[in-house]
Amino acid sequence: MAIQTGDKIPEILGFDQNGREVRASDFKGRKLALYFYPKDNTSGCTAEACSLRDGYHELQEAGYEVLGVSKDSPRSHQGFIEKHALPFNLIADTNTKLLEQFGVRAEKIMYGHTYMGTLRTTFIINEEGIVERIIGPKEIVTASHASQILNK
Repeated sequence: MAIQTGDKIPEILGFDQNGREVRASDFKGRKLALYFYPKDNTSGCTAEACSLRDGYHELQEAGYEVLGVSKDSPRSHQGFIEKHALPFNLIADTNTKLLEQFGVRAEKIMYGHTYMGTLRTTFIINEEGIVERIIGPKEIVTASHASQILNK
């Protein structure tokens, strides 16, 4: 069963671009915008990451940390972070375990071909690790996602 509003997130979230284990307890006492995206360096994913980068100071002032997740490799994430000067970490969920736990891995169709992909989704998690709000794939506006998180 996918994680829903009101659920506590798992303690072990995965490994970031530097191979460091990321835990839910790392964010205790702070809100977390945990965003899942399909692929590094694609137009929509870059727009979303840059919106979060540009709004990062305001998000932090509102008590948020930002953490991105995709199935890309740590090396891909490192390049994405460097290329776009991202001030937050990215989890390399290469085995898609976290994507599955959060229910954001699903069958997609592109140009008539079916494949398993990531549904662009953001989970807003409170200071105690409980999901308070989910911004789903049909709601996310990549170019202004930071404002969506801040409800502006």
